[in-house]
Amino acid sequence: MDVTNRIERALTEALNQADMAGCPPRLAAAMRSAVFPRGARVRPRLCHSVALACGEDNPGITEAAGAALELMHCASLIHDDLPCFDGADLRRGRPSVHKAFGEPLAVLAGDAMIVLAFQTIARAEGQADRLLKLTQIIGGAVGVPFGIVAGQAWECETEINLAHYHRSKTGALFVAATAMGAASAGSDPEPWRMVGEKIGEAYQVADDLRDAAADVEEIGKPVGQDVAHDRPSAVREMGIDGAIYHLKSLVRGAVEAMPECTNGNELRSLIMSEATRLVPAKLAATAA
Repeated sequence: MDVTNRIERALTEALNQADMAGCPPRLAAAMRSAVFPRGARVRPRLCHSVALACGEDNPGITEAAGAALELMHCASLIHDDLPCFDGADLRRGRPSVHKAFGEPLAVLAGDAMIVLAFQTIARAEGQADRLLKLTQIIGGAVGVPFGIVAGQAWECETEINLAHYHRSKTGALFVAATAMGAASAGSDPEPWRMVGEKIGEAYQVADDLRDAAADVEEIGKPVGQDVAHDRPSAVREMGIDGAIYHLKSLVRGAVEAMPECTNGNELRSLIMSEATRLVPAKLAATAA
């Protein structure tokens, strides 16, 4: 079974565990709406690619780790789109969860998916020490002081350090993806954190470029949000050309930071392809 099918199967199984008799039907529907139809699934794909590079020996643990990462990511998108944050009506070209189901169910669906991520790891069969490590890694990537919750909270501060903001809001789950991929294969996750940091920062820079230079039809969500909400961004700090140059250097840095491994070709290809995919079409020639 290829990686895409493994990821989708694991997510379907995780949501099936939640969507049982007795679960409020609209809550279950809101959770499914947040996860399906699928997005790029870049975080679980990164997790799977690192596990493969490290000699994956327990596919079930890798699949649980990847599903947990995507559930956390999708939960963060639900919360990001709420009126108290971005107030976004669209996500992936469709009504965002709060527009389709209302704000109360959107908050509850996001909360439920955060819990479901931990439940998914807990249900996996395999080495207890690996599952404990996965729980520790993803907990650190979501909470405080450096997880995605802290990253969102930086938007409420009067002075923002752009590097800290990006490292928490976007980078934390990418660091978790590389570290969890290694941990799920029984390898030391620490050397892989730098790879995730570089990819995460590159992803945020690319997202800033898309917010500044793409259109709604291309990315399936509102654009111009950084200026509208007076948020920090690489484009606002460096300009378009500076942000593109920074993106290129981060992608090179991610590849160079990879620890020695016997099966790293797929991961290298994934890093390069994601960097290309995320740049707005009108800037693609400049970023090539």
